[in-house]
Amino acid sequence: MNLFVIGLGYTAQRFVELYGNAFAGIAGTTRSEDKRAQLAPFDVDLFDGTTPGAATLAKAAAADVVLISVPPGPGLDPVLAAFGDATTAGRARRVVYLSTVGVYGDHKGAWIDEDTPLAPEHDRVRARVQVEEAWRGRIGDRLAVLRLGGIYGPGRNALVELRAGRARRIVKPGQVFNRIHVDDAAAAIMGAIRRAQGGAWNIVDDEPAPPQDVIGYAAALMEIDPPPELPFDSADLSPMARSFYASNRRIRNISAKRDLGLVVAYPTYRAGLDALWAAGEGR
Repeated sequence: MNLFVIGLGYTAQRFVELYGNAFAGIAGTTRSEDKRAQLAPFDVDLFDGTTPGAATLAKAAAADVVLISVPPGPGLDPVLAAFGDATTAGRARRVVYLSTVGVYGDHKGAWIDEDTPLAPEHDRVRARVQVEEAWRGRIGDRLAVLRLGGIYGPGRNALVELRAGRARRIVKPGQVFNRIHVDDAAAAIMGAIRRAQGGAWNIVDDEPAPPQDVIGYAAALMEIDPPPELPFDSADLSPMARSFYASNRRIRNISAKRDLGLVVAYPTYRAGLDALWAAGEGR
């Protein structure tokens, strides 16, 4: 199989690191020349949301698997506009689109699954729904949508944030989030590629939990005092950060385990942080 990755960011790079040996050839795109230089071992072209070059489109058309890891922009999705024709007419038997659990909206802490109607509350997640629907309309069952929880892993976790002095313990009573370790997200991508049919799956851990608990547990591992609790209502947050707290839901991952063969290596934030701490994160 040949793999083409549109947006070699954190999750996509980890997927290639862990599962790259499954592919005969790997190519992809990134947004900037600086990032391209950092990805020098890979066959990477620039894609800034405008029209890609003919050689880049040819790589997309020749791929057996296309992984899309780029958030939608305003208006027509730039990835769909740029690569839609090449991917639709190309040889890809599977297109994996990395989406977000934010598409479900707020459920006031109730449990939800893939049968829950989508109810995006903000333009950013409404755009995600539109992109999911647009790709499904283009390629039908060749599409696998993975709706990811909050991604963490090496270099991007509460331990690192605490050590850098950036962590805040914001408290909104009753608020919980699902998370997913980047290695489990990568395993889900591979499961979607191996599956004969497409679909949509929630890729989350087993235990939705309050965000302040994660910071508190990381601080305990580091044997430091956690930052003081900060009430949500008085916290100085960006509009995007505040939007994360607007939705409260507990998300089931049963379908991903059944359909994709996903075995969650880090079923709780504690298991994930334990492993990261043991690997030297935050020290």
